Amino acid sequence: MPTLRLALSQVNPSVGDLAGNADLVRSWTRQAADAGAQLVLFPEMMLTGYPVEDLVFRRSFVAASRAALERLAADLAADGLGELPVVVGYLDADGPPQVSGDAEPGRGARNAAALLHRGEVAARYFKHHLPNYGVFDEDRYFIPGNALTVVRIGGVDVALTICEDLWQAGGPFAAARQAGVGLVVNINGSPYELNKDDIRLPLVRRRAAEAGAAIAYVNMIGGQDELVFEGDSMIVAADGELLTRAPQFVEHLLVHDLELPAAATPPAPEAVADGMRVVHSTLDAIPPTPSGPVAIGGLIEPVADEAEVWQALVLGLRDYVNKNRFPSVVLGLSGGIDSAVVAALAVDALGPDRVVGVSLPSQHSSEHSREDAADLAKRTGLDYRVEPIQPMVDGFLANLSLSGVAVENLQARVRGVILMALSNQEGHLVLTTGNKSELAVGYSTLYGDSVGGFNPIKDVWKTLVWRLAKWRNADAVRRGETAPIPENSIGKPPSAELSPGQLDSDTLPDYDVLDPILIGYVDGDLGRDGLVESGHDPAVVDKVLRLVDTAEYKRRQSAPGAKISMKAFGRDRRLPITNRWREHG
Repeated sequence: MPTLRLALSQVNPSVGDLAGNADLVRSWTRQAADAGAQLVLFPEMMLTGYPVEDLVFRRSFVAASRAALERLAADLAADGLGELPVVVGYLDADGPPQVSGDAEPGRGARNAAALLHRGEVAARYFKHHLPNYGVFDEDRYFIPGNALTVVRIGGVDVALTICEDLWQAGGPFAAARQAGVGLVVNINGSPYELNKDDIRLPLVRRRAAEAGAAIAYVNMIGGQDELVFEGDSMIVAADGELLTRAPQFVEHLLVHDLELPAAATPPAPEAVADGMRVVHSTLDAIPPTPSGPVAIGGLIEPVADEAEVWQALVLGLRDYVNKNRFPSVVLGLSGGIDSAVVAALAVDALGPDRVVGVSLPSQHSSEHSREDAADLAKRTGLDYRVEPIQPMVDGFLANLSLSGVAVENLQARVRGVILMALSNQEGHLVLTTGNKSELAVGYSTLYGDSVGGFNPIKDVWKTLVWRLAKWRNADAVRRGETAPIPENSIGKPPSAELSPGQLDSDTLPDYDVLDPILIGYVDGDLGRDGLVESGHDPAVVDKVLRLVDTAEYKRRQSAPGAKISMKAFGRDRRLPITNRWREHG
């Protein structure tokens, strides 16, 4: 049986940076060549970054992507890498955008993969299954392909597929079985969700069985606005055995020798399966089989849930800040659990020199909260400042007749003004610190504690915030480091401290009660009856659903934040603001 040395390049592209992404392909291809690779794989839409959203409709961007692909093929040859086949994702088009007046049926923008060899594009493949759920809108942007590309490489028939092709039965994988291929390549931009790695491996195994072939699955890593990509690249044999698996959330070159069945001679006749034609081509030559020891990629076991989420949040924050070229971040430090976790995430993502924490005490801020904020700053080493807000609040109150909630909100808004002023003056990105539970029920002040350009815990339920804090401290102790989050911040009852003796529990159910209802309603789309049947108190359910439904206008104005759940506000859950439907009791 022939052996192919595969190199799966789990890398971090940036949307729109065609030149930078092409440079990544060149440098990682060089590393793959140095490792003796005979076939190199890069993720979905590698050249353009993913997702490009409405950039698809700009003909100039499509043309730039196509030109960058041709230039990359020539540059790889000029680098002395022309003999090494490279599979790379890019944006293509074979007709005008579907939204234009001159659109043609069955033609338009394509989510594409190209096989580069000897300075040319040796083969192309257009994605067949286009996802149109959750964060995906690919039916809006792309036209599906109807042909499976099979390339004979080193005596092995290799089929090219892209991401969603793997998530649905039939189509490319059924056609791959009829074509008798030995390997199916699947290049991905598959966003992270908690426990998605537990779903992915069984799915790859099902497709391997469907195709009767090994699968090489490569996924990108990195943050793109709200999305985080975690990698988790792998190779699975035709019988479903997991042969090698890459780590999550880091760039990695996974190199592995794979024994594969020899291709039939001549190629299998073209077939049609699930509406797909099979198009064959052959590469004249590839680098020879390397001598020396067998390349074994190794198996990286997935980490615990809290560690996985923490890494996702750190990566999402780091890339949002760095890719948008912010020099640093600033956030309000209240001494509470949410701002403490955000500060620890920011320090892990950027280093303490790029994080400014500001204590903004009012007359209602407790002494222990001020001490806890200072303690966190000492533990993490971030730039710590104190800006008392009471004189500014008093200035407003001397000119406005306010009381009750209006005074509470005024304090939050004064804090927001100070943070935004520091942002304007010093160039920091303001991080907001509201968790998903608070966003769900509207427990925030517009233009106050909700002010900011990015929210690292936007998709993190309050009960998970506590779990993350405990995990991060325990992980620090395990490594012999200082735990970043004060125990007082973890253990004390949560409070906005906007009025005397105020606690979250004054107006909200305990979070151990609240979060399961929210998870069922928001993530699970359960209605009132389903929530009550699940064991929740009907009166509490009615109160919580009323709070959620009337807070949509606040959520629509909230900062972006990394998605880590199956249904994040904004990207996944899209409800009208003006909406009279209610889940009645």
